[in-house]
Amino acid sequence: MRTRSFGVAIVGLGGMGSEHARLISTLADMHIVGAYDIKPDRQVFAKDMGYHVYEQLQDVLADPEVHIVLIATPNHVHKEIAIAALEAGKAVISEKPVTMDSAELLEIYDVAKRTGQLFTVHQNRRFDEDFLVIKRLVDEGSLGTITHIEQRIHGSRGIPGDWRQQSEFGGGMLLDWGVHLIDRLLLMIKEKVTHVYCQFTHIHNNEVDDGFRLFVTFESGKTALMEVGTANYINLPLWYVTGTTGTAMIENWSMTGKIVHLMAESGHDAVPIVAGAGLTKTMAPRVDDSIIEEPIFRIASDVRDFYHNIADTLEGKAQKIVKDDEVLRVMRLLEAAFESDRTQQVVKFE
Repeated sequence: MRTRSFGVAIVGLGGMGSEHARLISTLADMHIVGAYDIKPDRQVFAKDMGYHVYEQLQDVLADPEVHIVLIATPNHVHKEIAIAALEAGKAVISEKPVTMDSAELLEIYDVAKRTGQLFTVHQNRRFDEDFLVIKRLVDEGSLGTITHIEQRIHGSRGIPGDWRQQSEFGGGMLLDWGVHLIDRLLLMIKEKVTHVYCQFTHIHNNEVDDGFRLFVTFESGKTALMEVGTANYINLPLWYVTGTTGTAMIENWSMTGKIVHLMAESGHDAVPIVAGAGLTKTMAPRVDDSIIEEPIFRIASDVRDFYHNIADTLEGKAQKIVKDDEVLRVMRLLEAAFESDRTQQVVKFE
């Protein structure tokens, strides 16, 4: 049984801050104490929601009713807010990307260790059903040995018209969606990454990337392609995964897709088919009795489990699910991707 409800102060009440507030309002183990935001319209919104509105960050840190500071500001100030909150004896949840680089992240870890306070990063896309389905297929080995994983997020509206368009605030799609795609990939494939190649797009924004293609090679030879585009009027599938005995595809967040398993080799040579202006035997389809096609199964998921885990961790009943070494590995791979785009070279990853 839950012994207490932890008070949360949200720093930054924009889109993600408001979403955190909405979700936390449904919990028994956390509650919103107040919010701090420098924008007047968000201060009005906070008052309308019944939250205490802090005039400055120091007021948040001095409030004994605040147990957790949740940072949902632009990326460039995550570090300074996190360190100040930890020094004030508060637990900290930071939005992603946690910091502008891995050096800043290590500074936070040092303070968290010294103060003994919990610090973690919000990774809500670990709770996406499409990811959980693909992860189960990989974990269970039902596609055989995985050979290649593709993740794509496509849209056609460009970068939102806010700080995400500006480099000084940590804008761009690699630091927005790329963090999620890398995090999920590294949760599935535990091997060492050996090489990274990344290429940004600047279709509507020359200051930050408005899309990217990131190619990763693992020690075993497995490969992964992560792609984000904001000028795509026809979307490619969210997931396309190949293994030695199967392939899985999820087309969209509605979970349209299928899984094809190899049941048995057909036992005879393929019959050539007409393909365009020629014949092909190599690409001829398999006979029906050698494969089985299944629809994508479903997995129930609740993103509020992230907050429950934080409460359990603070009570000493669990360990945080977003671990420090996982966050650091993501940050370092992001840095390799930035270097690859800057140099237009494949980067060796240690």
